[in-house]
Amino acid sequence: MLDRKFILENTELVKTNCQNRGVAVDLEAFVSLEKQRKEKQAEVERLNADANAVSKMIGQMKTPEEKEAKKEEGRLLRERKNAVQIEIDETEKKLDAIHRCIPNLSHPDAPIGGDDQSNLRLSLGKTPIPTFDFEPLDHVQLAEKLDLIDFEAGARVAGAGFYFLKNEAVLLDLALQRYAVEILMQAGFTLTTTPDLARNDVLHGTGYIPRGPETQIYSIDGTDLSLVATAEIPLGGILAGQTIDAEKLPRRLCGISHCFRTEAGAAGKASRGLYRVHQFTKVEMFAFTLPEQSEAMHQEMLDLECQIFDGLGIPYQVVDTATGDLGGPAYRKFDLEAWMPGRGKGGEYGEVTSTSNCTDFQARRLEARFKVKGEKGTQFVHTLNGTAIAISRALVAILELYQRKDGSIAVPEALRPWVGKDEIRR
Repeated sequence: MLDRKFILENTELVKTNCQNRGVAVDLEAFVSLEKQRKEKQAEVERLNADANAVSKMIGQMKTPEEKEAKKEEGRLLRERKNAVQIEIDETEKKLDAIHRCIPNLSHPDAPIGGDDQSNLRLSLGKTPIPTFDFEPLDHVQLAEKLDLIDFEAGARVAGAGFYFLKNEAVLLDLALQRYAVEILMQAGFTLTTTPDLARNDVLHGTGYIPRGPETQIYSIDGTDLSLVATAEIPLGGILAGQTIDAEKLPRRLCGISHCFRTEAGAAGKASRGLYRVHQFTKVEMFAFTLPEQSEAMHQEMLDLECQIFDGLGIPYQVVDTATGDLGGPAYRKFDLEAWMPGRGKGGEYGEVTSTSNCTDFQARRLEARFKVKGEKGTQFVHTLNGTAIAISRALVAILELYQRKDGSIAVPEALRPWVGKDEIRR
């Protein structure tokens, strides 16, 4: 979240940023409530001082009647103080509810717009979009012909949006994980497998809403736990409530996790098959940095995503995400959109990775801080996240881009050591 003092001192800036992001926040109410809180806090302090002064006077009273009168006066002052404190607590709840709806600031270079139609293309990958001398199939048709994915069985077992990977699709899944992990190890990332569950305060801390009509999160009834939508959630929680020495930053983490998303409202051909599902495996990058390190780390994560998809021979474009499509915690977000021949009419780009610099927005909620040796006090770390590989969408791109006229699918050269074969055919 943004610093409360910053919001109050830069209300117009924050208001404009909310408008650019398409977020409705009642900042006037926030300012008014904060004024009320300060006034009530001053009243509590005055009442407390008066009560203490009266308490000291009791021993100076000469008669029992005077002593009882002073005691009654003190009691009434404390009752009034307690009543005002209750009002402050209620005001704080209202302030917090508004505060948590205020998004992060946006990078000055982020394109302003309401949705992904305003995203700005920054560059293209090394691999050109292929041309086919036949009518390419989409990944659902290919998977059916080659017995790679069973959507019907997945629906019987867990409902629509779930699936079984089969045969070489399983080998591709494992190969993609190992391929991404090898690259991230060489880049100095510490490998982790993360819990599939996280406490709801960790979800809130990373900017996710675990309950309510707008949530994309599966919550566990009767507990304060939810299934994670991304490894960003448990990885961010590693430093929740902790203080790290500045010299240990940046801290690079790689998290391998299952991801669970309700994907409420998702529909249409573009969401067909594996593109938008309720469960998938992902290799995620996450970093804690000093404030002055975060922009360089953001570029490093983007470069790694490009390295991964260039190495797979997948054509893509890099886009700078528009303000209205950023998501609350992100200061700036870059997406890789891979070319998928089976999307739309004749092929379309589809998002396969994203990387976000969240500055200190998540860290304030998580109370994740750093301390500089020899200096007093602590500061909030910066947090960043980036997709290395989201297996389901990478599979869509690979199956569709590497299909051949005879119905077989070539295995990307980078994955062959782990898949154990050069092609998939029946």
